[in-house]
Amino acid sequence: MFTVLTRQPCEQAGLKALYRTPTIIALVVLLVSIVVLVSITVIQIHKQEVLPPGLKYGIVLDAGSSRTTVYVYQWPAEKENNTGVVSQTFKCSVKGSGISSYGNNPQDVPRAFEECMQKVKGQVPSHLHGSTPIHLGATAGMRLLRLQNETAANEVLESIQSYFKSQPFDFRGAQIISGQEEGVYGWITANYLMGNFLEKNLWHMWVHPHGVETTGALDLGGASTQISFVAGEKMDLNTSDIMQVSLYGYVYTLYTHSFQCYGRNEAEKKFLAMLLQNSPTKNHLTNPCYPRDYSISFTMGHVFDSLCTVDQRPESYNPNDVITFEGTGDPSLCKEKVASIFDFKACHDQETCSFDGVYQPKIKGPFVAFAGFYYTASALNLSGSFSLDTFNSSTWNFCSQNWSQVGNSSIAWSLGYMLSLTNQIPAESPLIRLPIEPPVFVGTLAFFTAAALLCLAFLAYLCSATRRKRHSEHAFDHAVDSD
Repeated sequence: MFTVLTRQPCEQAGLKALYRTPTIIALVVLLVSIVVLVSITVIQIHKQEVLPPGLKYGIVLDAGSSRTTVYVYQWPAEKENNTGVVSQTFKCSVKGSGISSYGNNPQDVPRAFEECMQKVKGQVPSHLHGSTPIHLGATAGMRLLRLQNETAANEVLESIQSYFKSQPFDFRGAQIISGQEEGVYGWITANYLMGNFLEKNLWHMWVHPHGVETTGALDLGGASTQISFVAGEKMDLNTSDIMQVSLYGYVYTLYTHSFQCYGRNEAEKKFLAMLLQNSPTKNHLTNPCYPRDYSISFTMGHVFDSLCTVDQRPESYNPNDVITFEGTGDPSLCKEKVASIFDFKACHDQETCSFDGVYQPKIKGPFVAFAGFYYTASALNLSGSFSLDTFNSSTWNFCSQNWSQVGNSSIAWSLGYMLSLTNQIPAESPLIRLPIEPPVFVGTLAFFTAAALLCLAFLAYLCSATRRKRHSEHAFDHAVDSD
């Protein structure tokens, strides 16, 4: 009796149907997962929006010998070649005289700043107050006070530091900057405002101007005056008056010198002291540089209580004695007398010397004069560019008159100071606005990646199971055929 073992057709069809349905579902899910993964990745990469990182702010207080001025600056946070593209947005003049006048009452300095600082707080967005650096730089007036009375100078700075530490800004310190630094910052300011460092091309990108030469800078302060310019190839590199400045990816070699005691106020004291020395009378003198019919009185202390004139004090010096100066309006004699406070003989006819034996390489190119020079030119009704001859002739005419006839970004060292400081402030990367929020993108990516992997694993299992089944069927059929 024979038993025939064989598979029924209906059984084979059922098994195929059983495997076919999950396979189709897995393939569909796998295909959908791949499409979704590719789609969201392409969208996230190519549809993102690059946003500028916003603005940064900085505050500089220019504490000069005669006044203090507060400047607010702003620049795009991404910067250009490591230097900020800075613009002045606000300026406030502190009431009263310079901080060096508070040597005897340093505790009163903060009260002078309060009105301007309240205005500054409204100029900088409140959420940026804590990240906005504020610097105070004191110039020649405090340099002189430090030489005359270092303790008083330190007490003034300590009072200022105590005040600004209580303010909401990032206070970076109050310091007395050197005359050399003052000159360099003034040069940077002048050339920046004249567009000698950066310009916008046709695509509104900041680029370095092609073939543009820099401009020399002349800064007349109250207690000192500075000259700065790019020095030529033939110069003495060993002198302390040569400095290198890096801005917007370029390095400039500068000659800069600060002439202490030759600012407008201190130079006048030197001039008045010289007139006293050469006058037979000590209480009533004529001044050829004052207009005719003009009269003014000073105490001896006003003229001689300065390091710039202490060596010229008369033997019978009394700081309370009053001196009266009468103007004669004599420009020729005025020029002669003023020239006497400069020691030109110390140069011994050397070309690389200015006066008082100070080394200076040969000057070249145009110059811009600002600060006290600007106010003098404005009084002479001069504006824009003009020759030295025009300035001299205007001065001559002005000084010949009698007293009855005399009727937008600020150029100062502070902007150059801020530009230099932006090299030390880290740039911010541009902000990127993504079409899909990162948490949603990551979650979606993880879900469909997992789904695709599970489908691949399931299909691999079905493939393996199918192969095993076919192998067992083949073995079974072979055994039946053998029987």
